[in-house]
Formats: sequence, C-alpha cells, structure tokens
Amino acid sequence: MGSRLRRRHPARRASLIRDAEACYRSSSRAVALARRFGTDLHVLHITTARELELFSPGPLPGKRITAEVCVHHLLFDDRDYPRLGHLIKCNPAIKAPSDRDALRQALLDGRLDVIGSDHAPHTREEKTRPYAQAPAGLPLVQHSLPALLELVADGLLPLTQLVHKTSHAVAERFSVERRGYLREGYWADLVLVERLAEPRPVEADPIHAQCGWTPFQGRTFRHAVRTTLVSGQLGWHQGRFGEDCQGLPLRFRRR
Repeated sequence: MGSRLRRRHPARRASLIRDAEACYRSSSRAVALARRFGTDLHVLHITTARELELFSPGPLPGKRITAEVCVHHLLFDDRDYPRLGHLIKCNPAIKAPSDRDALRQALLDGRLDVIGSDHAPHTREEKTRPYAQAPAGLPLVQHSLPALLELVADGLLPLTQLVHKTSHAVAERFSVERRGYLREGYWADLVLVERLAEPRPVEADPIHAQCGWTPFQGRTFRHAVRTTLVSGQLGWHQGRFGEDCQGLPLRFRRR
C-alpha cells in the first residue's frame, strides 16, 4: 500500500508522505530515551516547528541534548516543489514555510545549535525519476555558504551567529581539537568571502560538483567565495582548485 502511494504522488507530496508527525515521533522518542538514560544525543536534520519544543534554548555549554538543521531546510519550503520537483527530494522532507521560519528563529534562541549541509551527488537523471526511484539528497558543497549569507544580507541571521553555528559550535559539540576558531595554534580552516556589487546569478559560474547541477539554479547570491584554506593549504583561490591541497584527520579530545 505504501509503495503504491509513493508511486502515485509527485514530489510536492513529499512533505505529506514523510510528514511532520513522523518527524516528531522519531525525534521525541530519541530525546526521551536520552533523558531517561542520561546520555548525550545530537539530533540531525530537524525540519518541523513542533520538534523544536524538544530542545532547550540558550547557549551550547552544558547541554547534553543538541540539534542540527540543514542548509536546505532553512532556504527552501514546500512552495518550491512545483519548480524543482525531485531535485529537492530529501529525507526528512522540506516542509511548510511556517516550519522553515520556525527553524530560522530557533537558530537565534539556541534551540538549534549547529547548521549542517547535505552532500548527495546524485545526477539530474537520477533525481528526475519517478518518486519511488528518485534518490534523496542534494549537492550543496559549492553553494552552502553563499546561500546562508543570503539570510545574513536579509537581516534574518547575524553574521556572528552564522559563524558560530557552522564553525565554533561544531568544534565545541564534538570536542574537535584545534578547529572551529581563528586562534593562534589552531589549523587555518578559513574562507574569504567577497560582498558583490550586484547580485550574481548562480548560472553565471560553473557548477563544480561532478553531478553538474544545483538546487539553487534560478537564484542570485550577494556574496561569493574567493579563497578557501583547508588546514592552512589553498583549496580554492582565484577561480582555481589547489591541486596539492589535502585534508587532514580530525582529532578529538577524550572526555
């Protein structure tokens, strides 16, 4: 019955097939178990306003139960399905504008501690298959930061909060050594961003993901990444990748 239902409905029904109730039930069960046994828990991919009641507002230090929101759940809502279809099919599904707005607000009050991203390199051909066959996930590596900076430019998210939720809080929550801050003795993981004189269409630049597409096609951004340093090495500069740039293993502090 469930498989027949998924075959009949297009992508715009994704938020009903994987609905808010399903999200709340799974998140609330995980949180209840963590509280019962006094364990640490980090819940990924929060998508609904109702789930936010499960998490405490305020700063990260001292929390044992924390939550993350993905870039695409902050930037898209279910009004985008008619235009983008399965290109924005993801699990959990993108929900209503009211859910998206609640997620943005929860970044400000601290109920959402971390901003994450998706890195699913499915081809356009794969994503345009019927609902049941189309894989879930989006390629977001190239455009995550410029997309989030749109929230900053619109006055919806302070730049300091963007930096904290994507860098500082990640290193703090997972006890990553010498990462996440601009400090002496820390690894130089840096991005240099330019504020553009005029908004630039996404299509004006090449898509570097091997899948060759982006869900942000048709949008314009007011910022562009000019240089990326990874562990002190040039990963991207003056429109070119650093051929010798290699990532290093992360090290974690033992508790």
